[in-house]
Amino acid sequence: MKIALVGLGKMGANMARRLRRGGIEVVGFNRSRDIIDQLVTEEGMLPADSLEDAVRQLPSPRIVWLMLPSGAPTETTIQELIPVLERGDIIVEGGNSNYHDTQRRGEILAKQGIGYVDSGTSGGVWGLKEGYCLMVGGEKEHVDAVAPLLKTLAPAPDRGWAHVGPVGAGHFTKMIHNGIEYGMMQAYAEGFALLRGKEEFSLDMAQITELWRHGSVVRSWLLDLTADFMQKDQDLESIEPYVADSGEGRWTVTESVDQGVAAPVLSLALQMRFASQDRYGYGNRVLAMMRNAFGGHFVETRDE
Repeated sequence: MKIALVGLGKMGANMARRLRRGGIEVVGFNRSRDIIDQLVTEEGMLPADSLEDAVRQLPSPRIVWLMLPSGAPTETTIQELIPVLERGDIIVEGGNSNYHDTQRRGEILAKQGIGYVDSGTSGGVWGLKEGYCLMVGGEKEHVDAVAPLLKTLAPAPDRGWAHVGPVGAGHFTKMIHNGIEYGMMQAYAEGFALLRGKEEFSLDMAQITELWRHGSVVRSWLLDLTADFMQKDQDLESIEPYVADSGEGRWTVTESVDQGVAAPVLSLALQMRFASQDRYGYGNRVLAMMRNAFGGHFVETRDE
């Protein structure tokens, strides 16, 4: 089987490696050339100089898998692919696109006779070794056509991937997955902060995270990863308390509002990330001044 893989960032490059090691021929294209040359040398990937060149190297029906940032990069690439693809060809979109965009693109491509499969992809930098969890949306015939790729990328051919519904369902499922991820991470972070704050017990965070990994109801892969870095450094004093948020966390909260479904944990986890990103703390300054205005409470200044 031979496919084109467009977008060779950290995840895309590792997916190319896993596909090649699973016996799939991969034609790779990326805007920057260095990673292409590296994968050609290391994995025997076939290089492409452009989207058109990547498509030209594929047998019909062609399969082009995109691993690009959501928004304009994905939108532009799909628009560029439409004129060079033919009826019966398939685009797989493995990035974190908004499912509304996915549904819209699916309708556009269907009118051209081009199949569209959306694959919500989880696994991060560990996907090469452990395999990827793939949440797939699309028409059954199109999903069946790309199933050998899914089986190769997944942890095993019979698990870690599933056809979850029509076009858009894959990215929707991944969006909710990421919202849950926010909530789980926030719960762990708050719990560890409470443990750390009880100074009289001098708790060993590395010991406790390792302890909880075995038999505890809160064990998880997130806890495994936390235990790993706690063994190396549990003070974390060199780490800025800044936590980025992806679009999918915001989209999940928006979805809860649109559906009228209460999701307080997911919503507050997102808000806590916003709070970590507030470099200037203007709102908290206003709070301090209000307390001073009505009660004469002390206001701490930067000089103090």
